Amino acid sequence: MDDQTRTSGETPRLTYAAAGVDTHAGDKAVELMKDAVRATHGPQVIGGVGGFAGLWDASALTRMRRPVLATSTDGVGTKVAIAQAMDVHDTIGFDLVGMVVDDIAVVGARPLYMTDYIACGKVVPERIADVVRGIAQACQVAGTALLGGETAEHPGLLGPDEYDVAGAATGVVEADEMLGPDKVRAGDVLVALASSGLHSNGYSLVRAVVAAAGWSLERHVDDLGRTLGEELLEPTRVYAADVLDLVALGGVHAMSHITGGGLAANLARVLPAGTLAEVDRSSWTVPPVFDMVQRLGGVPWSDMEGTLNLGVGMVLVVDPASADAVLRRAATLGLAAWELGGVRDLDPSREAPASDLVTGTKGVDGGAVCLLGGYR
Repeated sequence: MDDQTRTSGETPRLTYAAAGVDTHAGDKAVELMKDAVRATHGPQVIGGVGGFAGLWDASALTRMRRPVLATSTDGVGTKVAIAQAMDVHDTIGFDLVGMVVDDIAVVGARPLYMTDYIACGKVVPERIADVVRGIAQACQVAGTALLGGETAEHPGLLGPDEYDVAGAATGVVEADEMLGPDKVRAGDVLVALASSGLHSNGYSLVRAVVAAAGWSLERHVDDLGRTLGEELLEPTRVYAADVLDLVALGGVHAMSHITGGGLAANLARVLPAGTLAEVDRSSWTVPPVFDMVQRLGGVPWSDMEGTLNLGVGMVLVVDPASADAVLRRAATLGLAAWELGGVRDLDPSREAPASDLVTGTKGVDGGAVCLLGGYR
């Protein structure tokens, strides 16, 4: 008789493993991932993998005039369902890191370190290690230490092949070098940085469109040049290191990370009240994946614009005297960039109808954004 059985009249004996949690599998996952995690560690990281807390030596911050810490936390939404369906788990980490560290870079802060959390129905060591390796690789791209993390097994709450990921990061910026609405002026130029695709937003809409059309993830889509699943799993571009390089040129007043809510809603958050950003839709060509979603689902363009990035991953609000330098430097960094529009004072006597203006998003009483013209 083993620990999970009994004879008549005996009290049943259960183990943690019988309840669905395998601590040995968790230990194996750590062994498989620890080299990738260590590769993100610089001299500021104290200790190694496996401690109760991650330690980061902050003594360098004492040499700053007035260091301001910036923090952000996020997940990747239902994009994990695509990774699970395709059994490909080493790209989702780029989505997680991009969603977190790029929000920190938006204020001009340098992301210092990050932690992650993975909840799963069953620890499959190789799968968990793939997820963390992707997170570590993305942290290296961002120049951010992966300081620690946690994997939690939730049997009965999540299926054996289901998991979700979340992360948090901390960065630092000099107080007088923070970017934001207070630096934006009428006459500033909007510089767009191309997205790598859908990134990690709007997947509930995208998955609903695909399901309604009856398309499989293995379907080859000629307009995309690959399978649908490969396109939907394209990792988020991690911009942090590159945009901070652009900020170092001078003249960047604010930045907007185009995530949930789309271009206009996120851009309005970084504008001061009384200003209007005019975005020229004809300044870029919407990538094929967005056209596919719109046509396949008959999705109204208003929904597309309010949900997806439509090919714009970041927007920089730049002094007009610096715009050309920013565009040239972006090209040397391998970033597709273009002039998206400009900022002017809001003039109630000449504005478009209120229904065409986007303002007051995410609880921010900021500026307004208007999208003009048609897409190419």
